[in-house]
Amino acid sequence: MARIAVIGGTGYAGSNIVAEGVSRGHTVVSIARTVPSERVEGATYLEGTILDVPGLLPLVEGADVVVQAVSPRGDMVGKVRPATAELVRALPEGVRVGVVGGAGGSLVAPGCPRVIDQGFPEEFKAEAEEAIGVLDDLQADPTGRDWFFVHPAAEFGAWAAGERTGTYRDGGDVLVSDADGKSYISGPDFGVAVIDEIETPKHRRERFTVGY
Repeated sequence: MARIAVIGGTGYAGSNIVAEGVSRGHTVVSIARTVPSERVEGATYLEGTILDVPGLLPLVEGADVVVQAVSPRGDMVGKVRPATAELVRALPEGVRVGVVGGAGGSLVAPGCPRVIDQGFPEEFKAEAEEAIGVLDDLQADPTGRDWFFVHPAAEFGAWAAGERTGTYRDGGDVLVSDADGKSYISGPDFGVAVIDEIETPKHRRERFTVGY
């Protein structure tokens, strides 16, 4: 079993990753700016922020995998990319890093432009661009550190939470859509995809997309 630290573990993506990890017997630490009143039984909850990397390091000490699931929105716009880069530099070399991105950086189709370049809503562009910047930094990292970056489907959020089916499709670089053109994944099944990647790595130093 792995020791997994999830930064942003009380957010939508993070909380589903925490829940799935605990359900499979992993040791999971959820780190966020506040400790929630409702918690996943079996997980450890700590207060911390990616904006304070020196203070964060003791909280993730001993982790095999550190998952960054902090959304660059609201008061975090412009801060998540540099903080993630600082964290990656500061972690011990053997720690694998996972990052939750957005759908904007996915390709529309093989060899085609990204979702963000195809009529993407202006109100979400800054968030999407910053997440893409985090991916750019990981891809340019010369150290050889093991990492993965996961793009959810276009419809992904608390407004469309869904249920756990235990199934999903891996689209590589391409946004996953069904036969009707709908791109969706539930929160619980997104957690399944992330924990699957932690348990059985298929995307070392790669990004991948998930959906139904």
